[in-house]
Amino acid sequence: MSSQSAATSAALASASSTTTTRRQLHHFIDGQFVASSKTFRNTSPVDGSLIADVHEADAATVDAAVSAAQAALKGPWGRMTVSERSAMLHKIADGIEARFEEFVAAEVADTGRPVHQARTLDIARGIANFRSFADLAKTANTDLFQSESADGAGALNYTVRKPLGVIGIISPWNLPLLLFTWKVAPALACGNTVVAKPSEESPSSATLLAEVMRDAGLPQGVFNLIHGFGGNSAGEFLTRHPGIDAVTFTGESKTGSTIMKAVADGMKEISFELGGKNAAVVFADADFDAAVAGVMRSSFTNSGQVCLCSERVYVERPIFDRFVAAMKEKTAALKIGYPHEANVDMGPLISHGHRDKVLSYYRLAVEEGATVVAGGSVPVFGDARDQGAYVQPTIWTGLPDNARCVTEEIFGPVCHIAPFDREEEVIARINDSDYGLACAVWTSDLKRAHRVAPQIEAGLVWVNTWYLRDLRTPFGGVKQSGLGREGGRYSLDFYSEITNICIKL
Repeated sequence: MSSQSAATSAALASASSTTTTRRQLHHFIDGQFVASSKTFRNTSPVDGSLIADVHEADAATVDAAVSAAQAALKGPWGRMTVSERSAMLHKIADGIEARFEEFVAAEVADTGRPVHQARTLDIARGIANFRSFADLAKTANTDLFQSESADGAGALNYTVRKPLGVIGIISPWNLPLLLFTWKVAPALACGNTVVAKPSEESPSSATLLAEVMRDAGLPQGVFNLIHGFGGNSAGEFLTRHPGIDAVTFTGESKTGSTIMKAVADGMKEISFELGGKNAAVVFADADFDAAVAGVMRSSFTNSGQVCLCSERVYVERPIFDRFVAAMKEKTAALKIGYPHEANVDMGPLISHGHRDKVLSYYRLAVEEGATVVAGGSVPVFGDARDQGAYVQPTIWTGLPDNARCVTEEIFGPVCHIAPFDREEEVIARINDSDYGLACAVWTSDLKRAHRVAPQIEAGLVWVNTWYLRDLRTPFGGVKQSGLGREGGRYSLDFYSEITNICIKL
């Protein structure tokens, strides 16, 4: 193991305690870890302590990463068969499994989320992303069409998939490894090379993944990692670089709009998974306890910092009061604490800056006339956590549908619960949004489920569940929630250049 690997591994292991060891997080370019003259601080959202100094990429660093990726397309990686690439992706998955607890420590250090969530969701899903796309690439179908030519001789048309080129990947901080590998894995499976930028708030697991890539024997330049911010930093330098052939981004809708403008002149392929103001609708015939548990989960998982979380909840009037009372009781019982505490339900928000944003909405809701059913403030612990980025899980009622707190994405542990009377009414209210990512419908009426779900303007509708994902299915949003779809063959379609070949018989 190299000195860089040993130092990083030791630091990440120590991150499993409240006190973290200061370390350096470098870029990974052309198979080597690379330093920059400028760094920024990565701090713990749990107690504000310093986790690492992160090296910030300048334009020259990004240019070097893109050049390495371009060269790798013409090297051994470009000559690998699909089966060889698939085997490499499985080897990378093996490497993550071998260092499973280090990845858990990295995710927890950066995000403060409960350890059991990082173990059961984030790292497990990161491994699954590599394995599923490794297998899918080997079985991806091609189309074959038999047709007639003008002279009646006939023709065969078939499609082939080729790498799209150098992919610029920008991933968010809320589920760092999960969403990072969700893009890196299919890009590599299709034979592309990548230059990837994780969020500046959560750089640790991506840096650890670079070590795994290197140790797995991935050819130099295939995977390149840069750190930094958005505007006038690594993100902007990457999206504007002429050597990038496509950009995939998960994050805020405004940032997606900025990236779209940046890539417009180059006519680059784009895939965006953007913001959401997702709804949940609970009909009176729903399994009451299951619906309460489901909405609790969809509102407060990862402190509400999941793009699929429900911030708007509509409950049929006959059960409205009972539902609000049950949600209040369950919310009061949530345990907020250190990531490693037993039975902890919620950790902090990602940063003090994001906490300031969420708290501004807590204040705004009161100004707009909301009834605060639960939460609405900052918990007081009397220990180091008071230096962290914690907020209380919060429930509101009483706001009109056009209130800012009902229309704008907050991305925190909050939901507004409103009553409704008729099916067509609630569908119209759900669809009256600038966003359209996901919705959860709770009902025991199968006919209603099939009737309502297709009418909802969202890329994903769950019935009697939430966050149940099959990696083969399409994922993405409509309106300001994104462009394109990810998952299964839909990811392969984006990361591939599809060519039709016509053979006259």
